[in-house]
Amino acid sequence: MSYRIYRRALIEENKWRAARYGIEGKLIDFGKECEVPMRDLAVELLAFVDDVVDELGSPQRRRSTCTRFSTKATSAERQLAVYQQTGDLRAVVKHLVDETRGGVTAPRSASAHAIN
Repeated sequence: MSYRIYRRALIEENKWRAARYGIEGKLIDFGKECEVPMRDLAVELLAFVDDVVDELGSPQRRRSTCTRFSTKATSAERQLAVYQQTGDLRAVVKHLVDETRGGVTAPRSASAHAIN
C-alpha cells in the first residue's frame, strides 16, 4: 500500500472539522469519498499501524492510549456533561482543576461538583 497525496484544502478541511467538532465529529474519508465519524477513522488508523507499532516501543501503552482516545469521552464532552448536570460554570472549572490534579476521570454526580 502506498500513501496518496491529497490537496492541501482537503487536509485543512479535516483539520478544521477535528478542531471544531472533536472526536464526535465527521471527517472526510478521502479513499471512500464520504464523511465518516472520527471515531471510526481512529479505529481504522489503529488497525493500519498495528503491525508496525511494536517497532516504536511500548506497544501496549500506545495501543491502550489510542484505544482510550477513540472510545472514551473527550474533555469537552466531560465539561458539557458537568454543565448539563449542574448548570454551573464554576462546577465545570472545578471539574477541570480536579482532572488536572488527579488525571482524567469520568464525570461525577452533580452534587459532587457543588462549590462551597
